[in-house]
Amino acid sequence: MGKRHRARELALSLLYQLEFYPMDAREEQSRCFWAAHPAKPETQLLTEELVRGTLQHRKPIDDLLASHVEHWMLSRLALVDLCILRLATFELLFYGKTPWKVAIDEAVELAKAFGGKESSAFVNGVLDKLAVLTKDNSPAPLG
Repeated sequence: MGKRHRARELALSLLYQLEFYPMDAREEQSRCFWAAHPAKPETQLLTEELVRGTLQHRKPIDDLLASHVEHWMLSRLALVDLCILRLATFELLFYGKTPWKVAIDEAVELAKAFGGKESSAFVNGVLDKLAVLTKDNSPAPLG
């Protein structure tokens, strides 16, 4: 398994865990996470970069997802699917270091591994709609 894929798996796990803690407890929870999930330094750095970026852009990501998830409210999505979508949307629209095809493929693989039976198709459909917002892998203007 490549370090970038492993970093995405860890980022998904950490994002999922952080959903259950108030903002002021997240730093401590992150320390506990790394104690329980040791990783190579470069993998940990990439994971933290992905998590930090996803959390920093959460409001515009959630607004964008809400407008692209047909017949669903974000609060009704399976939490793991929502975390996958947030992470992938960050990579697609804000990160600027991941080609859109890679971001979508990785998200679909995460959904297959950690989501429900329909998760991978759902994640793929939502992200395909979002992919048109970015060209040449540059951040898309939001607003």
